Amino acid sequence: MKPQNRINNPEHIDRLLIDKNLKDGKFVIVQFSDELYTDKILAELNELCLNYDGNFSVRFYGHYQWSFNCKTLLKLPNIKSLWLDCLSKADNLEVLTELKNLRRLSLGVFELKETEIFQANNLKNLEKLIISDTRTKALNLQYLENYKHLNYLIISGHTKNIDVVGKLSEIEYLGLNSISRINLDFVNKLRRLKSLNFVLGGRENLDEIEENEIENLEIIRVRAFNSFKNISKFKKLKTLRIEDQIQLNELQFDTEISTLTDFKLINCKTFKSLTGLEKLIRLKQLRIYKTDIKFEELIKQHLPKSLDILAFYTAKTKIDKEIKEKLLKLGYKDGLDR
Repeated sequence: MKPQNRINNPEHIDRLLIDKNLKDGKFVIVQFSDELYTDKILAELNELCLNYDGNFSVRFYGHYQWSFNCKTLLKLPNIKSLWLDCLSKADNLEVLTELKNLRRLSLGVFELKETEIFQANNLKNLEKLIISDTRTKALNLQYLENYKHLNYLIISGHTKNIDVVGKLSEIEYLGLNSISRINLDFVNKLRRLKSLNFVLGGRENLDEIEENEIENLEIIRVRAFNSFKNISKFKKLKTLRIEDQIQLNELQFDTEISTLTDFKLINCKTFKSLTGLEKLIRLKQLRIYKTDIKFEELIKQHLPKSLDILAFYTAKTKIDKEIKEKLLKLGYKDGLDR
């Protein structure tokens, strides 16, 4: 993920700084939390939107005293990347349908009323889309089936016609946030999918997911998640992060995963058993924090010879210091040391 530079409520536009950041490979977001933008500033931003690609973005958020008026966007006809999120209300949202150059959109208006907004023709050209949680659950995702250029998608809290996501053949990154009780069969249709993230929501397992090409998987604070018996289906995994799972208590790597290099198991307090690590023949980093795993049992396993960083924390200062010293003597790095 690219580093970001967020320029908040600027009184003037520093073109040199923006140009340098973009040339340094950063993602630049000029953002406003209130009506602090003048016509002059908007005109300058519109000119920059013409000159730069989607790595230059404009964001409107907050506006806590009133509703954001989307007619402001008419002064940014060249905009390619727009963040319109963390807003309670927005008027004239249909203005979005007039932004012909839009390729990236983050939409998060809590009191959103326009549940059919994604039928707009110009939005079909989007390459990246983030849909945040709203009060209504009637937001219609059916129109996404026509978003043939979409390669990055995050959906938070919306499930109406979510199965159409399976028709998005170009998707490489999919985030499913605060979503519960849906069947994941549609994920199996995404043959180009490389990154899959679950944050919040609820489900017991990922059993519906079959053998896949996924390289990066995150499961974070998913309520009721208690089993990951089909880990062997993820044969191309490079990174795995499991965090804040209070009902998951074991994980067994029962077949070789030769691609996995980075595994983090964080704050899973009832997690007791981690076995089969020897099958992760290219594992370079293993970080374990606040679990019920016994360190002495873990270290007796046949750990991969490729393992360079091994960090094990219990959140008890004295014990953690002793463990760190033992690991250093065994030749492992902590990974956080300078």
